[in-house]
Amino acid sequence: MSPVVVALRLALLVLLVPLLPLFAVPLPGRARFQRGCCRLVLRCFGVRVVTTGGPVRNLRGMLVVSTHASWLDVFVVGAVSPGTFVARADLISWPGIGALARLMRVIPIDRDSLLGLPLVVEAVAARLRAGRTVVAFPEGTTWCGRAHGRFYPAMFQAAVDASRPVQPLRVGYRHPDGSRSTLPAFVGDDTLVASMGRLITARRTVAQVHVASLQLPGSDRRELAARCQAAVGCRALPSRPACIFC
Repeated sequence: MSPVVVALRLALLVLLVPLLPLFAVPLPGRARFQRGCCRLVLRCFGVRVVTTGGPVRNLRGMLVVSTHASWLDVFVVGAVSPGTFVARADLISWPGIGALARLMRVIPIDRDSLLGLPLVVEAVAARLRAGRTVVAFPEGTTWCGRAHGRFYPAMFQAAVDASRPVQPLRVGYRHPDGSRSTLPAFVGDDTLVASMGRLITARRTVAQVHVASLQLPGSDRRELAARCQAAVGCRALPSRPACIFC
């Protein structure tokens, strides 16, 4: 990658950072603004988004669930279906990103604490009832993109409680020639700085978002989770501490 292109990407990223807190301002057209900013952030990392499958629905009070490979998924999903995110609790303490997460009213979840899970589900259900779109990654951790985890049912309880539909998405990354890319994967001992460095110096990455069929909530979160898993066409592998396929 040309040093000039890398420098231009970094300059654009620096210019975008002051605009990101505007995500939290309840202005008309906020969803469109969030979608545009996410696409610009992705442009800084040489990422282009393409969608396949059904149309992207902008329904009020919709739970969006997606497969999860990277921190980049937040911007990819935000570029397609903007909303409030459920994110790992330690994100709040990250320099810079933590302040932005608080401004955006990210719903923090401590995946090691089952005691706090009902409160998170209640918070998500309340946002859904208020007509807000909420985005969650029900696999519970990132996978390298060559394999996927099971959709854990806990977060689907919020959609059942609020009687709101669920939009499943499958996010994958490819090289320009169409072959599968694990470059954006954020797993194991990888650091955010190292991951960002790989992407910003890469020539180009294609983020492919498959929009699956909308799912009605029903009355059973486990059945709903299984339906969404089947809709995105990902066969789950057993849980693991690190992806053995990378």
